Amino acid sequence: MRQLVKVMLILGTVFAMTFILGRIFGILTVENVKFWLEAAGYVDPLWLAGTVILLLFLDLFVAVPTLTITILAGFFLGFYAGAATAFVGMSLAACSGYLISRIWGDRAVSFLVRDIHERREMAETFHRNGPAMIILSRAAPIVPEVTACMAGATRMRFLHYIGFFTLGTLPYVLIASYAGSISSPESPQPAIYAALALYVFLWLGWYLLHRRTRRRIKG
Repeated sequence: MRQLVKVMLILGTVFAMTFILGRIFGILTVENVKFWLEAAGYVDPLWLAGTVILLLFLDLFVAVPTLTITILAGFFLGFYAGAATAFVGMSLAACSGYLISRIWGDRAVSFLVRDIHERREMAETFHRNGPAMIILSRAAPIVPEVTACMAGATRMRFLHYIGFFTLGTLPYVLIASYAGSISSPESPQPAIYAALALYVFLWLGWYLLHRRTRRRIKG
């Protein structure tokens, strides 16, 4: 477990640096994202959908306000189109992170964890705890990217990863895009309540996972 936490923290730090740099230089802030989506919407709905997909795909490389983009997708495109485009964008980021790590992740993990037995133990630990981590990964920024990379690096089966990803991401996307579709600048309460409910539910899931893991270690 210790090696798994170590590698995930290092990965999280790398992704966090992109988030910090993005905020320092004013890249992909909430204000910028809203401006770009509004501008794309004036051109054509297809441009708007493409912009949503591109922004959510870029989340793999530069941390973006995923929940805000999904809510705005629902607001500008409507529930069905907003949910579909948001899910496509998140899926592209997740699959790319998995495949990149599947190809090159071994080298990075071997550099961070020298002992081959510890690497095997780390992979086994992630395969036991990873499904819950992937399902609950939308609880915080950066975690979806970290779990995608860990799934690829530890060679979790792709269909298994996609299944866990879908279980956690699809309800998140549906709730957020629906809240956006029934919200407006004059009445933003549905989006606010949906965001709070999503985070409360997901963090409760992480709390229960943490308790179960502690009990397993003690037992």
